[in-house]
Amino acid sequence: MLTVSNLTVGYGQSRVIHEMNFSLRAEEILAIMGRNGMGKTTLLKSLIGILPSRQGSILLGDKEISGLASHERVRSGIAFVPQGRMIFPALTVSENILTGARGPVEKSAWDEIYALFPILHEMRKRKGGNLSGGQQQQLAIARALISNPKVLVLDEPTEGIQPSIIKDIARALRQIRSARKIAIIVTEQVVSFMMDVCDRALVIERGRFVHEAPREGLSADQVRSLLAV
Repeated sequence: MLTVSNLTVGYGQSRVIHEMNFSLRAEEILAIMGRNGMGKTTLLKSLIGILPSRQGSILLGDKEISGLASHERVRSGIAFVPQGRMIFPALTVSENILTGARGPVEKSAWDEIYALFPILHEMRKRKGGNLSGGQQQQLAIARALISNPKVLVLDEPTEGIQPSIIKDIARALRQIRSARKIAIIVTEQVVSFMMDVCDRALVIERGRFVHEAPREGLSADQVRSLLAV
């Protein structure tokens, strides 16, 4: 579904992502783990086109998207849920979701979104800024899904969210994968969430992957040791 080859990304004169290679299978949930400052967010921003890459290839299916602008990548089938959610506080829940749409939204799409996140239907006329952190995260995911992506990319979706809602988000991601038949990339530091949701995990260290394992080949203690300072 997604193939990244020889990807190099940086800021100014410094390189943050170093000649990175990885692939994402159809309907796979891939977790990218790493401490703060190791390159997780930079990698995701380069995939969605917020940061230009210095070299390398990003194939979405068989389409090269590394030279496309962010909105063109969304049209091609990749959607992004940024760290910190970045919803529009003055817009209602429904209006926030519509900002992610690529055109008219059919009733069936609304029904699917609200079935995944019933609280958003309950609060559809409420301002986004009046939602809790967990509700805003669900809203940010709904906004990304309304574009009908092939690949959903999430940056630290559990940041600042209470444990009970973290479990809801993990369950929602599994439901989204099953219902939509899409692939998901998620960066994360909460080991329990990663172990709950992913099919495979990669650990990033200073802009390079240093460990890879399928979910069944990982233990929580092993992951914590890899992430230890």
